[in-house]
Amino acid sequence: MHEWALAESIIMAVVDLAKRENAKEILEVELLVGELQTLNIEVLEFALNELKRGTMAENAKIKFSKQFPRFKCIACGNVWEIRNLENILSRDEIESIHFIPELSHVFIKCPRCGSNDFQVTEGRGIILKGVVLKK
Repeated sequence: MHEWALAESIIMAVVDLAKRENAKEILEVELLVGELQTLNIEVLEFALNELKRGTMAENAKIKFSKQFPRFKCIACGNVWEIRNLENILSRDEIESIHFIPELSHVFIKCPRCGSNDFQVTEGRGIILKGVVLKK
């Protein structure tokens, strides 16, 4: 599962940051998860909790926030956001976008002009939003 690989990268990044900052401990890690990422948050959280054992992040609280997809239409310049993909797409369509994000152009259209020529400006990937360190 790619949740484990992501968790490993997150733990490595926050531990590296803490070491560069000469911190004694990592108290909190805040992650912003794009809805188009379609991760299993429970698996990611479990992986993070397992992988942080024995590190400076062992007692860190992990917080998750959702980042809704935001798009910009190339054709008309319209910017729009989807608050919940499950309201407009089937589970199979969401799963397809998860594995091949470029498929979003097949399933999603600009609400103003109907074009499928748009950019995803937010809502993909995971962002390390914040880290609280104890110095």
